[in-house]
Amino acid sequence: MLRIDKRFADEMVAHSMEEDPNECCGILSGTDGTVRELYRITNTTKSPYTYLMDPQEHLNADLDTERKGMEFVAFYHSHTHSPPYPSDTDVRMALQSGYLEVYYVLVSLENKAEPLIMAYRIDELGNITEDKIEAD
Repeated sequence: MLRIDKRFADEMVAHSMEEDPNECCGILSGTDGTVRELYRITNTTKSPYTYLMDPQEHLNADLDTERKGMEFVAFYHSHTHSPPYPSDTDVRMALQSGYLEVYYVLVSLENKAEPLIMAYRIDELGNITEDKIEAD
Protein backbone atom coordinates (compact mmCIF):
# COMPACT_ATOMS: atom_id res chain seq x y z
CA MET A 1 0.00 0.00 0.00
CA LEU A 2 1.18 3.49 -0.88
CA ARG A 3 0.67 6.16 1.77
CA ILE A 4 0.34 9.73 0.48
CA ASP A 5 -0.34 12.75 2.65
CA LYS A 6 -3.13 14.96 1.27
CA ARG A 7 -0.67 17.80 0.64
CA PHE A 8 1.29 15.60 -1.79
CA ALA A 9 -1.90 14.44 -3.53
CA ASP A 10 -2.97 18.08 -3.84
CA GLU A 11 0.48 18.99 -5.20
CA MET A 12 0.29 16.28 -7.89
CA VAL A 13 -3.15 17.52 -8.97
CA ALA A 14 -1.93 21.15 -9.01
CA HIS A 15 1.12 20.15 -11.06
CA SER A 16 -1.14 18.27 -13.49
CA MET A 17 -3.47 21.25 -13.88
CA GLU A 18 -0.59 23.68 -14.40
CA GLU A 19 0.94 21.58 -17.19
CA ASP A 20 -2.39 20.76 -18.90
CA PRO A 21 -2.81 20.09 -21.82
CA ASN A 22 0.63 18.45 -21.59
CA GLU A 23 1.43 15.58 -19.26
CA CYS A 24 3.38 16.41 -16.12
CA CYS A 25 5.75 14.07 -14.32
CA GLY A 26 7.52 13.76 -11.02
CA ILE A 27 9.00 11.57 -8.33
CA LEU A 28 7.72 10.66 -4.88
CA SER A 29 10.38 9.69 -2.35
CA GLY A 30 10.03 8.31 1.14
CA THR A 31 10.42 5.27 3.35
CA ASP A 32 8.40 2.09 3.83
CA GLY A 33 5.83 3.02 1.19
CA THR A 34 5.15 6.42 2.78
CA VAL A 35 5.71 9.52 0.66
CA ARG A 36 7.84 12.14 2.41
CA GLU A 37 9.01 14.29 -0.52
CA LEU A 38 7.66 15.28 -3.94
CA TYR A 39 9.92 16.35 -6.79
CA ARG A 40 8.36 18.06 -9.78
CA ILE A 41 10.35 17.02 -12.84
CA THR A 42 10.19 18.80 -16.19
CA ASN A 43 8.55 16.79 -18.97
CA THR A 44 11.06 17.40 -21.74
CA THR A 45 8.67 16.16 -24.46
CA LYS A 46 6.09 18.86 -23.67
CA SER A 47 3.42 16.46 -24.96
CA PRO A 48 -0.20 15.63 -24.06
CA TYR A 49 0.49 11.96 -24.84
CA THR A 50 3.81 11.07 -23.25
CA TYR A 51 6.46 12.24 -20.84
CA LEU A 52 10.21 12.04 -20.47
CA MET A 53 11.79 13.20 -17.22
CA ASP A 54 14.56 15.76 -17.47
CA PRO A 55 17.70 13.68 -16.71
CA GLN A 56 19.46 16.34 -14.60
CA GLU A 57 16.37 16.94 -12.47
CA HIS A 58 15.94 13.17 -12.09
CA LEU A 59 19.56 12.88 -10.92
CA ASN A 60 19.12 15.81 -8.52
CA ALA A 61 16.04 14.14 -7.01
CA ASP A 62 17.97 10.86 -6.71
CA LEU A 63 20.90 12.53 -4.93
CA ASP A 64 18.64 14.51 -2.59
CA THR A 65 16.58 11.41 -1.82
CA GLU A 66 19.72 9.43 -0.96
CA ARG A 67 21.12 12.30 1.14
CA LYS A 68 17.90 12.32 3.18
CA GLY A 69 18.05 8.55 3.76
CA MET A 70 15.03 7.83 1.61
CA GLU A 71 14.32 5.97 -1.63
CA PHE A 72 12.16 6.47 -4.68
CA VAL A 73 8.67 5.26 -3.75
CA ALA A 74 6.78 6.23 -6.92
CA PHE A 75 6.91 7.98 -10.25
CA TYR A 76 3.85 10.04 -11.11
CA HIS A 77 2.50 11.56 -14.26
CA SER A 78 -0.78 12.90 -15.56
CA HIS A 79 -3.21 11.69 -18.17
CA THR A 80 -4.87 14.84 -19.37
CA HIS A 81 -7.74 13.31 -21.36
CA SER A 82 -7.90 9.66 -20.37
CA PRO A 83 -8.54 7.48 -17.32
CA PRO A 84 -5.84 6.91 -14.68
CA TYR A 85 -4.62 3.59 -16.09
CA PRO A 86 -1.16 2.86 -17.54
CA SER A 87 -1.05 3.03 -21.32
CA ASP A 88 1.01 0.65 -23.44
CA THR A 89 3.61 3.43 -23.67
CA ASP A 90 3.64 3.79 -19.86
CA VAL A 91 4.26 0.05 -19.46
CA ARG A 92 7.02 0.05 -22.09
CA MET A 93 8.72 3.02 -20.42
CA ALA A 94 8.49 1.37 -16.98
CA LEU A 95 10.10 -1.80 -18.32
CA GLN A 96 12.85 0.16 -20.09
CA SER A 97 13.57 2.24 -17.00
CA GLY A 98 14.29 -0.79 -14.83
CA TYR A 99 12.34 0.76 -11.94
CA LEU A 100 10.02 -2.13 -11.20
CA GLU A 101 10.06 -1.80 -7.41
CA VAL A 102 8.31 1.59 -7.42
CA TYR A 103 4.66 2.50 -7.75
CA TYR A 104 3.43 4.21 -10.88
CA VAL A 105 0.94 6.89 -9.89
CA LEU A 106 -1.41 8.38 -12.44
CA VAL A 107 -3.39 11.59 -12.09
CA SER A 108 -6.32 11.72 -14.49
CA LEU A 109 -7.72 15.07 -15.57
CA GLU A 110 -10.37 13.41 -17.76
CA ASN A 111 -12.91 15.05 -15.43
CA LYS A 112 -11.09 18.21 -14.34
CA ALA A 113 -13.71 18.92 -11.66
CA GLU A 114 -12.83 15.61 -9.98
CA PRO A 115 -9.27 14.50 -10.78
CA LEU A 116 -8.54 10.87 -9.95
CA ILE A 117 -5.28 9.48 -8.52
CA MET A 118 -4.50 5.78 -8.84
CA ALA A 119 -1.40 3.70 -8.07
CA TYR A 120 -0.10 0.65 -9.92
CA ARG A 121 2.75 -1.83 -9.92
CA ILE A 122 4.20 -2.98 -13.23
CA ASP A 123 6.13 -6.25 -13.15
CA GLU A 124 8.96 -7.48 -15.40
CA LEU A 125 6.40 -9.09 -17.76
CA GLY A 126 4.45 -5.86 -18.11
CA ASN A 127 1.56 -7.02 -15.96
CA ILE A 128 -0.28 -4.15 -14.28
CA THR A 129 -1.64 -4.47 -10.75
CA GLU A 130 -3.69 -1.75 -9.10
CA ASP A 131 -2.61 -0.97 -5.55
CA LYS A 132 -4.34 0.94 -2.80
CA ILE A 133 -3.49 4.49 -1.84
CA GLU A 134 -3.93 5.41 1.79
CA ALA A 135 -4.42 9.15 2.21
CA ASP A 136 -3.22 10.70 5.44
